[in-house]
Amino acid sequence: MNRFDFKRVDSVQAAVTLLCEIEDSSVLAGGQTLIPTMKQGLSAPAALIDLGGISELREIRIEEDAIVVGAMCTHADVANSSSIRQHIPGLAHLAGQIGDAQVRNRGTIGGSIANNDPAADYPAACLGLDATILTDKRAIAADSFFLGLFETALDEGELITGVRFRHCRRSTYLKFRNPASRFAIVGVFVGRGKEGWRVAITGAGRDGVFRWRAAEEALNGDCRPQALEPLRLSIEEMLDDIHAKGDYRAHLIKVLACDAVEKLLR
Repeated sequence: MNRFDFKRVDSVQAAVTLLCEIEDSSVLAGGQTLIPTMKQGLSAPAALIDLGGISELREIRIEEDAIVVGAMCTHADVANSSSIRQHIPGLAHLAGQIGDAQVRNRGTIGGSIANNDPAADYPAACLGLDATILTDKRAIAADSFFLGLFETALDEGELITGVRFRHCRRSTYLKFRNPASRFAIVGVFVGRGKEGWRVAITGAGRDGVFRWRAAEEALNGDCRPQALEPLRLSIEEMLDDIHAKGDYRAHLIKVLACDAVEKLLR
């Protein structure tokens, strides 16, 4: 690991100022991806700007029809929040499936979304719940935020401050996970809100997380698992790696989606 400066800040503005002033600097949230890549020599920031001292980023705020989750809330915070469990049970269930206890108590929602790993769980929740990613500069709809593998709409020096999720009591997340890393080989988030069904897939797409719009259209016409049976996913658009072949992932998506819909209709 290369030498680097370590900066502590207590406000979003202070973090953004340092991020812009120090060339090749990186913000440190939970460090679950950044620290291992630094140890492997894959990343060598000149400075780390620690967000751990910014109390406002650890808040979970209830609004009239939404919940705003601060970027520095850990996966355990999200999983154990009584408000999230009540209003968005699928989000709490998803957070409880991330990694192991150590990861859940260190990793953060903001860090996960900013990294946009193609097998991460939160991006599926963001798309499945029509979330809005909040930054120090603007609000970005989830549909416009995730651009590809490890790529997002964030500008250089822009910092995620939170995520706004609309209440969706009819929501769930099912995951077929890698037994070692616990990342999703396939993860399916299904939500049924006022505007209809949304189905988001992680772990399976060559371009990362995506909405399965054909499934949404089918369910909006016939809200039964059987509505998904005639659908086919393009094998060419599926990841194909040592963990699973593309056709296997396509099969898993439909199986998990049907199970998720059945679970929500009980």
